[in-house]
Amino acid sequence: MDDEPAESGGERGTWSRRRVLAGLGAAGMAAAATVIPFSQVPTGETTSGTTANAGGPATRQWGFVVDLRRCSGYRKCTAACQKEYQLPKDHEWTKTLERVDEEGRKQFFPRRCMMCENPPCLKVCPTGATFKNENGVVLVDQDRCIGCRMCMVACPYEARYFHFEDPPKSANPFARPTPEFPVPQQKGTVGKCVLCVSNTAKGKIPFCVDACPTDAFYVADLNADVMTNGSGETFQLSKYLYDNDAFRYKEELNTSPRVWYVGGHGQDVPY
Repeated sequence: MDDEPAESGGERGTWSRRRVLAGLGAAGMAAAATVIPFSQVPTGETTSGTTANAGGPATRQWGFVVDLRRCSGYRKCTAACQKEYQLPKDHEWTKTLERVDEEGRKQFFPRRCMMCENPPCLKVCPTGATFKNENGVVLVDQDRCIGCRMCMVACPYEARYFHFEDPPKSANPFARPTPEFPVPQQKGTVGKCVLCVSNTAKGKIPFCVDACPTDAFYVADLNADVMTNGSGETFQLSKYLYDNDAFRYKEELNTSPRVWYVGGHGQDVPY
């Protein structure tokens, strides 16, 4: 298995290189057809529970799709994330679980923060350090985090990590961590996936999406009903999820995750 760290960034990481669907919102969309900047894709109507700009279009509401049929366990997504956010090796914001089926075939399941609509971590945070931004992304303000780790106990996806040690010094001496780009990490606080909101705000895709060599990861805008991966494959989100019988991990817990999975080859996912 290739665990070599992936190179991130470059041309592949910009929305301007993305092909998007012609006639967004029309029935029967299934493949990329037009080359336009993703930032120009209309956001459409505001979804339930989301926030719209006052007097303007609805904000983008970010989600994520993992096509397990494509995941080969290279873990380049993890390496890219750890590199960009200067994480310890045991902090895997995308953790790829592995199992062997009855026929001896390896199966992989990337587990990450589910960006829940109903996040248990947010409810138990005593200081309000955990919050959800206007794009539906759950973030942590490490300046407010007191390290009580209640959020870690509450999270059913084991998606949070506590910083017991001082983080590596940032290459930028003026670096100042923010909830959107928590670099360097802060000792005594909790960290988690931020869905690379500092990238999407500038028209770039998340580092893990860009690094995936099999294009198994898709970032999605729920309002525009669009999803795209590192190769620019672009689909109508709702149609893709329906046609491929997508599911959400531990959906029975009523957390309403914003991460969808497409099953590998009909196998169970007992993670």
